[in-house]
Amino acid sequence: MNLRRKSKPIQIGKVTVGGGAPIVVQSMTKTDTRDVMSTIAQIKELEDCGCELVRVAVPDIEAARAIRDIKRGVSIPVIADIHFDYRLALEALKAGCDGLRLNPGNIGEPEKVKAIAQAAKERNVPIRVGVNAGSLPRAANPKLTIARQMVDAALHQIHLLESLDFDLIKVSLKAFDVPTTIGAYQDIAQKIPYPLHIGITEAGPPRTGIIRSTVGISTLLYLGIGDTIRVSLTAHPREEVIAAYEILKSLNLRQHGPILVSCPSCGRAEVDIVKLAEAVEERLLKVDKPIKVAVMGCVVNGPGEAKDADIGIACGKGKAVLFKKGKKLRTIEERDFVTALMAEVERF
Repeated sequence: MNLRRKSKPIQIGKVTVGGGAPIVVQSMTKTDTRDVMSTIAQIKELEDCGCELVRVAVPDIEAARAIRDIKRGVSIPVIADIHFDYRLALEALKAGCDGLRLNPGNIGEPEKVKAIAQAAKERNVPIRVGVNAGSLPRAANPKLTIARQMVDAALHQIHLLESLDFDLIKVSLKAFDVPTTIGAYQDIAQKIPYPLHIGITEAGPPRTGIIRSTVGISTLLYLGIGDTIRVSLTAHPREEVIAAYEILKSLNLRQHGPILVSCPSCGRAEVDIVKLAEAVEERLLKVDKPIKVAVMGCVVNGPGEAKDADIGIACGKGKAVLFKKGKKLRTIEERDFVTALMAEVERF
């Protein structure tokens, strides 16, 4: 893994992004922002699974003004997602948003950006220059690659903000195409000092979206690029946060909650390992400590292959060995597999 790219730290509410701070996990609500209670309820669900920043859609003035009431009911910083109408950004700032996301593809006029930058600077609120491959500025040069067009669009707005003496900047360059996204981030990472928010846009439903997002996000993180991430899925945003933490845990970049190690099962297994692993995974969702738990199907891949697990189980016909750090604790009956394992997890 390459050394992490150095970036200028910015503060979004109480959360530090960049400057060597832990990589931040964020998501976006899928409720109607104007429905304050539903939006608060969803953000609380996100808080419960570790979300650190949340973005809300702001399609109109009512949604912008709702941010004030939403912030009263939640604990994490709220970022306003702005498209087309710069006045929505101004209203969201008045309502107390902790950050803004602007799309250079539909808000790029200097006078409008200037008005936003001045209001944001007065409140010390950062702006994310959020470029999407699907909504590039009309002035983009079609002879250039999409990745280069994205970089140019971001640089244009960054330079505009800098000319306005505004440097509370975060940048993203997202595409559905993974190589395009990686290329764009590699390019801009060498040209600016600002923190980068990374992700693959419109990645799809969980089965395929998690794979596409993981390939893109983990490649960039392995290259040392990225200060905050979002896994964009057609699913409840809770799934985005869980997937994001799994990516970070897989690269040993952050520890958050349990790690479940389980064998794929095969003809040697004499119990339903798939069902057992699913039951344990569901129970582990309620555990917030960084513990490694193993569910193994037989002695071949039992305590030996999972010896670094804090707690584990190696199953045989009707019985299983419960082990801790590779050492046998006791033998348990099949009816007690889940309860005994989870009791040991709680004790640990």
